[in-house]
Amino acid sequence: MNARFRAGMRAAVPFAIAGGLLATSFGVLARDAGMPGWAAVLMSAIVFAGSAQIAALTIVNAGGGLGSAIGAAALMNSRFLPMGVAIGPSLPGGPARRAAQGQAVVDASWALASDGEGRFDRDVLLGSSAMQYVTWVGGTAVGVIGGSALGDPETIGLDAIYPAFFLALLIAELRESRAGQAVAAVGALIAFALVPVAPPGIPVLAASLASLIGLYVRRRPAA
Repeated sequence: MNARFRAGMRAAVPFAIAGGLLATSFGVLARDAGMPGWAAVLMSAIVFAGSAQIAALTIVNAGGGLGSAIGAAALMNSRFLPMGVAIGPSLPGGPARRAAQGQAVVDASWALASDGEGRFDRDVLLGSSAMQYVTWVGGTAVGVIGGSALGDPETIGLDAIYPAFFLALLIAELRESRAGQAVAAVGALIAFALVPVAPPGIPVLAASLASLIGLYVRRRPAA
């Protein structure tokens, strides 16, 4: 374990703590939704992506199908594709080895490893992701095992964590550009129109397609 790896672990402590708390709530609500405890922990160990797991669980808990849940999770995680492309040249080895190392990319680790000039510190990336991975999987296990001691998730307000989580993501995006505000407005209109008539999960997927508008606006050449 070299100095840069340890530096990544130290830098990730605040994110790891926050992620552990969110993972605990995920474990509690997954258990309350009827998901076997081992399945919730395994999902956290394999997926390791809060927004994707929360979106999938929310859709399934609302009565949506597995296909809708998987589709929503895939859309949430699609952001890792360009992030992986950006960090690829900074990772050693051939394509297979770089792809394996790229599995450690999560939002906070990607940002912590960046030098701001297009290069990334591999050891900082791995160290910060390792710290967050431990608390994410561990937090899920705590929520699954200790969930019954916390009582009804709605009574103690855990059901509000998911909307608050997505609202925080939305607010951050809205601050960046007017394109983001337009995407949010169109997505909201799509969702409101479909909620009364479409099966659970479908409005989320359809509203997510509004992101294509933002992609087009950002890539359109300036006049």
